[in-house]
Amino acid sequence: MTEQSKNAAENKAWSGRFSEPVSDLVKRYTASVFFDQRMALQDIRGSLAHATMLGKQNIISAADLSAIQQGLAQVRGEIERGEFQWNLDDEDVHLNIEKRLTALVGDAGKRLHTGRSRNDQVATDIRLWLRDTIDLIDGLLSNYQASLLNLAEQHAATPLPGFTHLQVAQPVTFGHHLLAYVEMAKRDRERLKDARKRVNRLPLGAAALAGTSYPIDREFVAQELGFDGVCENSLDAVSDRDFAIEFTAAASLIMLHISRFSEELILWMSPRVGFIDIADRFCTGSSIMPQKKNPDVPELARGKTGRVYGHLMGLLTLMKGQPLAYNKDNQEDKEPLFDTADTVIDTLRIFADMVPGITVKAANMRAALNQGFATATDLADYLVKKGLPFRDAHEAVARAVRAAEQKGCDVSELSLAELQAFSPLTTDDVFAVLTVEGSLASRNHIGGTAPEQVRAAIARRRSEL
Repeated sequence: MTEQSKNAAENKAWSGRFSEPVSDLVKRYTASVFFDQRMALQDIRGSLAHATMLGKQNIISAADLSAIQQGLAQVRGEIERGEFQWNLDDEDVHLNIEKRLTALVGDAGKRLHTGRSRNDQVATDIRLWLRDTIDLIDGLLSNYQASLLNLAEQHAATPLPGFTHLQVAQPVTFGHHLLAYVEMAKRDRERLKDARKRVNRLPLGAAALAGTSYPIDREFVAQELGFDGVCENSLDAVSDRDFAIEFTAAASLIMLHISRFSEELILWMSPRVGFIDIADRFCTGSSIMPQKKNPDVPELARGKTGRVYGHLMGLLTLMKGQPLAYNKDNQEDKEPLFDTADTVIDTLRIFADMVPGITVKAANMRAALNQGFATATDLADYLVKKGLPFRDAHEAVARAVRAAEQKGCDVSELSLAELQAFSPLTTDDVFAVLTVEGSLASRNHIGGTAPEQVRAAIARRRSEL
């Protein structure tokens, strides 16, 4: 062996096969340590469980196990205190930790990797990290729901135009409108909970791709790490990234819902609409127009949604052409996965903080209800209850709306005689039906916008938090 190859062998865990060292360009191109180091604590957890199993199975000695446990505890402390020295030459989080462990405890550190490969090790680390991340996001979604529920309760009876096609349709309450986003977040939490079941399977023990000849106990390791079970095919265990794609798909839906809410906040805050104001700390001004107050947080969340969608498409594309089993392509799974999680976490944190700072301009909401004949459907329902077939009632009210439009007033402002011209079934009790409050109160069923139902829905959702 040449002096050059000896140096290579000293620097790499796998370099005995090679006659020359990796170039600096290739080191930088292939290394993952500067982004996968965020899985360091999960890597140590996995290594401790693996070492405990090796000791239990008499694959390593009790002395080696003790040394590994003490050494990993020291490494973990160094990482938590920010003292650990990450080295590009050691490629990834796994080899950096293993090299430091070996420096601390000698040959015992070299025995830690018995019966495993970096292929099943990294798959385990990602699943541990993602499981922790899902639990964190679930808690943040709960906080976001709580903020929406608090604002909804304050405005359970505040009238707001409900829109279809961005045209005034029927009265709803602002509280009822916010509860729609609470429901979206509820589904987001359900999706994450379901995805977590498929994340929570242990790949460790699959080794490189075929399993190992050592008498390992995979079920023991799964129990130690809190996994629900083991991945039952070694090839699939090391090459599967479905769980990462599934999480990113769920994250895309979270961001979709945030983006829809953002779009409404932006529209509502526009002076042309003027339904709400957002607290100053979530907005910015203009460098040239001193009067401006821009809703930058919802705008940026709307933009970041596309970023998460891009990560989902990137992961799907990453995996679509890979033969079994592990390929170096899979190193590219982490940055989109990490960035997706970071984006969702930051967005949910800031939205949970921003929602309580929303100021509702109830007078402007009510004024807008007078611009689109919002109670016209209530008039049609009134006539149906008087015995008129719905299609005839629809036609009669459409003619009444046209007449009110020509007169420049709301349907509720037409006289009784004018309304009777469209249907003789109309009597003076019609005017109670045509009020905003009457319209809201009439939707008094589960899922309806009646204030009584809005408060009941808030109580149900609160009980789930």
